[in-house]
Amino acid sequence: MLLAATTNALIRTLLAPTCAACDGILDRPLDGPVCAVCWRAIPRLTPPYCVRCGDALASGRESTGPCCDRCRQLTSLVTLTRSAGVYDGSLRRIIHAFKYDGRRALATRIAALMREAGADLLAGADVVVPVPLHPWRAFRRGFNQADDLARHLGPPVWRVLRRRRHGPPQASLPAAERHANVRAAYALRPSLPRPARDRLMQFEPGVVRQLRNRSIVLVDDVMTTGATLEACARVLAAAGVRKIAALTAARALAGSLRPRPTTLHPSPAPRR
Repeated sequence: MLLAATTNALIRTLLAPTCAACDGILDRPLDGPVCAVCWRAIPRLTPPYCVRCGDALASGRESTGPCCDRCRQLTSLVTLTRSAGVYDGSLRRIIHAFKYDGRRALATRIAALMREAGADLLAGADVVVPVPLHPWRAFRRGFNQADDLARHLGPPVWRVLRRRRHGPPQASLPAAERHANVRAAYALRPSLPRPARDRLMQFEPGVVRQLRNRSIVLVDDVMTTGATLEACARVLAAAGVRKIAALTAARALAGSLRPRPTTLHPSPAPRR
């Protein structure tokens, strides 16, 4: 305790590290790149919310059913969705630091919030499946943020999906264009040679055979319209997956969706 306090004070005095979310001086830099105030300020998702897409329901609406009007009108292959918080305020800034500034150490703390929010989904899951990035985007960013989060959730991680078609980032598009942007963009990964298969997922030959009748949880950092999750779910359902749920770090509530200019966040060399 004394050593940690002394080290924190020394780092604070000599280096003056700032919080990745609010730019304030970190009181306890050894605890990570985000201050305790920003973690406590995360806008959490609390009931009533739609059990299928995770969007907030107006107070009193839960008496008319567990789903929002949109989900009652549309069919979805993703049967349940949970998110750790609202994509706003400090959580938005924390995710931006993780995703665009390469602060990969934040994955552990963000995933802890996801485990709490999605405990019921994870308890019944055979595996978790991270939403893949296109190889070019993964190369430029240096990592896949969904994969980093998935590795800290508990169940085995199966990287069975690949993004085969490159396109603009979902965050740069208006809501109406997001489904078209990811249509047919995902596919199953081909069977792998034995050494690579052993390192990645311990598969027997035949990805489809392994997925049949499984209960899986798709993992991503942010859910907006749900277009990406639905596109991935369509591939998994065609392979015979029995139940598909989704767990994300944040949920952008309906009415708050707006395109993000793609020039705001260049892809620097990742930092660990």
